[in-house]
Parts: sequence; structure tokens; C-alpha cells
Amino acid sequence: MSTLRKLKAYIVGGVGADHGSELKAADVPVSDADCRGCANPCDEGHDEYPSRFDVDMETEMLGSMKPYATQVVISTGKSDWEREVTDASGTLAAYIDSARGEFKPPKDKGGKDANGKGGKDAAANGKGGKDAASNGAGGLPGVYKSTESSKVTILNGSHKTVCDDATRETVLVFPQYKVVTSVERSEEGAKKLLHSLKADARESDALKTYVLPYSSVIMLCSHKRRDNRCAIAAPKLEQTFTAALEHEGWEVHTQIEDPSLSGPPLEEFTGSDERLRAEVEKRLKDVAEQKRVLIIRNSHMGGHKFAGNVIINSPQGACVWYGRVTPHEVDAIVKETILGGKVLPPLLRGGLNLSRPGHASLHDW
Repeated sequence: MSTLRKLKAYIVGGVGADHGSELKAADVPVSDADCRGCANPCDEGHDEYPSRFDVDMETEMLGSMKPYATQVVISTGKSDWEREVTDASGTLAAYIDSARGEFKPPKDKGGKDANGKGGKDAAANGKGGKDAASNGAGGLPGVYKSTESSKVTILNGSHKTVCDDATRETVLVFPQYKVVTSVERSEEGAKKLLHSLKADARESDALKTYVLPYSSVIMLCSHKRRDNRCAIAAPKLEQTFTAALEHEGWEVHTQIEDPSLSGPPLEEFTGSDERLRAEVEKRLKDVAEQKRVLIIRNSHMGGHKFAGNVIINSPQGACVWYGRVTPHEVDAIVKETILGGKVLPPLLRGGLNLSRPGHASLHDW
């Protein structure tokens, strides 16, 4: 990248821009560490992207993801999918997309819903529309609370279903940090899943809901039919994250462990709603201490021009969206974000529940 382009990028908020002071003012735990710990050119043997891997280094990244209330990631066992996963007939993604209209906020006479969105809801893949939370915490784009939106976004994941019945999917749910099993691949199954996201877990007829049995879930966009750069980045990042986390003594999974091994589903809890919430919090705190991570590949989540795209989800409810990630930045992400609970401003596209007044880490409860 030429010196002139670097200067332009810095001025418009691209590469080199550091929003650390703004993030700190918004009570986001921030790391001042360098994103890249190796020399340039690399002297530590990190895998390189090919020369044709051309990423947008000029456009502002912070605020390039849209707010949402819930993100569902559906088991497919694949790492690439149809260009629009919700257009694939007979898939749970398509059924959820179709059924989602029944669970949207009512529109006012001006054709806008409770979040100020008009027209067709394209929340599934971050397309179109404007959410009332678009300015973020303290007016800072990209720093959102999950409670400020009603969007349910839909992604496919590389994890396989844990159900013996292959027609029933296993769905990861963020930032609630839950996994729902036995979701029938049908219109009725989609409606039950959406209902379970709105209601008390014990009202989820025929579904089984658990706290995800991992201290962190790393999502890597690998959607080749949307952008080949994502397909190139994901396997290299997965390998580098695996090595870095194992070096730190963490157990790394690329397929979800059957959550029933950790205990009964939340639907079987018989206490009051207050006791159920306390039980969920206890389970979340337990998994946060386990040093186990799940790494999955997922479908298009927007911003492929910023490949590699990474989302770090934590039991505390934070969802950190990073862009322009290469294997050279993985060590810093592991040490600063996954272990330390702090964001790296130069890589940040945005996220959910990152503002933590009075706390020094995203890992604080």
C-alpha cells in the first residue's frame, strides 16, 4: 500500500485509524496492544494470504455491522452455501426467514416498525434498513446493546446437528449464548424456534435448550459463493486460532459437543422464573471458566470486503466483530480479547454489549 493511500486511509478512518479514545469514552474495555505481534515481513512463520487477496484498507470499519437482538446459526455441516442462505428452499434458514414476519414489531401508519425500519425486513444478512440503535452507545457507530433492536439475523454454520434425527437442526443463539437442539427443519420448527427466542425457555414445545458449553465461540466467515476471500481466510484463521489457543492451554473444538453431556435442558427446570434466570447465570459463569473454545465457519455476515471477518462471542453476552484479520493478528486477538476481555480498536467493526461502565473487561459480570 502506497504512502499516499495510507495517508488517505488514515484521514477517512481506514487502516491506521484508532478509535481507542472514543471507545474508552463509551466505556468499552480497550487494549492498547499492537494488533500485529510479528515483524513485517513476518518472521514467525504465520500463514500468508495470497497476493491476489485484495482487502479494502481505506473504508471506515467501525460501524460497518448492523445492530441485532439475536443471531441464530444453523447446523449444516458445510463451509459454503448458496449465495443467499435464506433463499435455499427446504432449509431451516428459509423457513425462519419466512416465519419471521409473524414475530416482527407492528408497523405504524408510516410503514415503519418499532425500530424505525421500513419496507422488507432484510435483517437476516444485515441488508438494508436502519435501526433506531444505528448510532451506537454514546453516538459511537458500531457499539450496540442487544436490547436496542428486535432483529433476528440468520446464518448457517459448519457445525453438524447433535440430533440422531438428521432432519432436526442444532441452532446456536447469540448473544444469549445458548444452543437449541431438536429444531425441526420445517415451517413449524422455525415458528417454535422463534417463539422460544421470545418466551420463557420452558415454553419451547419439543425443543431442548442449553447454555453453550464453551468459554468462547469464534465464528469465521467462509462463504465462498459470496466472496472467495472469505473462503481463503477462514481455514488459515482457523488453523492459526487453534494453534494459538492450544498454546495457551485451551481445548479447541470445531464441532459442537452434545450439550446434554453437561446436564439437562433448561426446559426441565422446575423452579420459578427468577430461579431459572439464576440457574442460567450460574451455568454461564461455569462455562466461562472452562478454557474450551468452539471455532465454526459461517455464512455471509456482511462486510466481505473486510475479510477475514471474525466474531468473538462470550458467555457474558459480548459479541465482538473484527475485520481485516490475518494470521498475524490472531495472537493479539487471543491474548487481548479472548483471554483478556478487551477489544483491539484497529480491527473493530463493532459489536453487541461492548459498553461496560465500571468494568475493566468484557469478561466481568
